[in-house]
Amino acid sequence: QVQLVESGGGSVQAGGSLRLSCEASGDTAVGYCMAWFRQGPGKERERVGGIDSLGQPNYARSVEARFTISQNNAKNTLYLQMNSLKPEDTAVYYCAAGPPPGACWYPQQEVYFSAWGQGTQVTVSS
Repeated sequence: QVQLVESGGGSVQAGGSLRLSCEASGDTAVGYCMAWFRQGPGKERERVGGIDSLGQPNYARSVEARFTISQNNAKNTLYLQMNSLKPEDTAVYYCAAGPPPGACWYPQQEVYFSAWGQGTQVTVSS
């Protein structure tokens, strides 16, 4: 099994930046792929973006050009750099991991992710 722990959430004014981290531990040798999801107040959980099996990041249109997803060389830590934050980015952000192929190829649908972090709150004020 894979365990995930997110960190780095907080409160920021619109236009500000935050960086989230997600550290994976446990049985990560099976080639799990990782992604970020978020759930805003009163909304369904949505995919923010992830990294596929080729190491390429992909993003939801709502965050493209503002957010950057990266991974460390050991592929056990996933990062989410969020710039130009907007109030509508307010959400609980979750890190997720899942096995190939479903979790490793775009669009990395939520159903293919079997491991989830506890979530970290991001609040953007106007």
